[in-house]
Amino acid sequence: MATGVLGSAAALSEGLRSRASNPSDEAPLLEEEEQTAFTDDEDIGEDPSLPFGGKVYLARRKKPDSWFVVFLEILAVCLVFSFIYYSYYHFDNLHFHVTHFYAQLGTPHAMHMTGQRYLFGRGVDRNMDQAMRWFKYASDKGHPHAAHNLAVGHLQGYKTELKDREEARELLRYAADNGVEEAISALSKMCPNGEC
Repeated sequence: MATGVLGSAAALSEGLRSRASNPSDEAPLLEEEEQTAFTDDEDIGEDPSLPFGGKVYLARRKKPDSWFVVFLEILAVCLVFSFIYYSYYHFDNLHFHVTHFYAQLGTPHAMHMTGQRYLFGRGVDRNMDQAMRWFKYASDKGHPHAAHNLAVGHLQGYKTELKDREEARELLRYAADNGVEEAISALSKMCPNGEC
């Protein structure tokens, strides 16, 4: 078996040597192909000075879209116009839903804005309990305006999760330390002599 492999390898190398020593057999074949290619271009009447040798490839004719695709395109256009109408004429409702979505994701500012929307009834029915709940969520995440709104809501008697006035006072201090002007004013009214 080893002799068979060695014999075929020797025959292969012998064939390569004979081709390398006699390149004149392939030369006429290459010249004939080049000549045929050149004469084919001239017979077609192509101008070699043009890009791509003057060859123009035409696109295939496109098949018309199916009724299902046409229906989907019309539906998409109708949905876009409906959204434009909704966002123009019902902006408060749209803003509430977008803000509520981000509040559900845990963004403190969106939580505060959702509480504001519930507090003033913009884009949603007015609900003080929901407003205080969202202010609590936002203040737990460190939002100073929400802390102020929650404290003021507690001091005005709304149902909150705060335990006493001292906790409301701490929230007002936190809001005042973070630059909320209304909290500074509320603290000065709660503690006129500065004992807070």
